[in-house]
Amino acid sequence: MDKFFGNLHAVLGAGLVLAIVLMLCLNGQNFEDGIAAGNAIMRWLHTFFGVLWIGLLYYFNFVQMPTMPKIPAELKAGVSKHIAPAALFWFRWAALITVLLGVAIAGHAKYLAPALGLQDPYKLIGVGMWLGLIMAFNVWFLIWPNQKKALGIVEADDATKAKAARTAMIFSRTNTLLSIPMLYAMVNFS
Repeated sequence: MDKFFGNLHAVLGAGLVLAIVLMLCLNGQNFEDGIAAGNAIMRWLHTFFGVLWIGLLYYFNFVQMPTMPKIPAELKAGVSKHIAPAALFWFRWAALITVLLGVAIAGHAKYLAPALGLQDPYKLIGVGMWLGLIMAFNVWFLIWPNQKKALGIVEADDATKAKAARTAMIFSRTNTLLSIPMLYAMVNFS
């Protein structure tokens, strides 16, 4: 058991297999044509990567940022050199995959254009989609480039690092703010 649970890839693979079994066998839908099964898997993956993305956003805002000032200086490098870059890797790729899957789902179901145009009956999901797009833009074009400077991944002087850290924090907090109505819109779309 230790070997299995010590291997994240094995755990994720087993979880994926169990989720697919649930989708195909226990949810009462007819997946004979394969299209419904594909949609169910895409929706599940969209949800999985969305949870990963927003979970890491909340980790940064509820745990890492408030705790960093309390960490002794000699221990901060462990977070800034190892934990934060790894978390930011999953954070930004989860954001991209979530958005791409959401666009694919909406496009396949033929509500992408009406939703983005905030047309009835897709206004609520459309607002959620726009919020998600803004948040993903913030991740890739504002948070990540500034975090690279703040964490020393990209060379920068101390003043630039401090300014970059503040900018990354502001847009991370912006995404936290936007995530609340975005999650409402996504969960309540029917």
